[in-house]
Amino acid sequence: MAAAKKDWYAVRCVFRWEASEGRCYEERLTLWRAESTEEAIARAEEEARRYASDNGVRRLDFAQSYRLATDGRPGDGDEVFSLLRDSGLDEDAYLDRYFDTGEEHQSTVPGG
Repeated sequence: MAAAKKDWYAVRCVFRWEASEGRCYEERLTLWRAESTEEAIARAEEEARRYASDNGVRRLDFAQSYRLATDGRPGDGDEVFSLLRDSGLDEDAYLDRYFDTGEEHQSTVPGG
């Protein structure tokens, strides 16, 4: 019997960090080799439970999976996650609403 084909999946899980000055949410993408979306999510959720326990954060009941369109192991430039969202917002308002609210904890590239 031939082994089932495994693909690479990126799974996004969300966590809530309790901070002294309010709440902070973390979106984490992890990479899994699995036979199905369901398997990838199950494995990612198990890892997310450990991550939450190890870091004293709360795992939210949310996971999204994306099957990578690679033929083999992921490499430079391969897309690891994609999410399409319908919105009536213009470009600047869209970025401000979902990605650049001013509340992100992120590194920036000088002049970028």
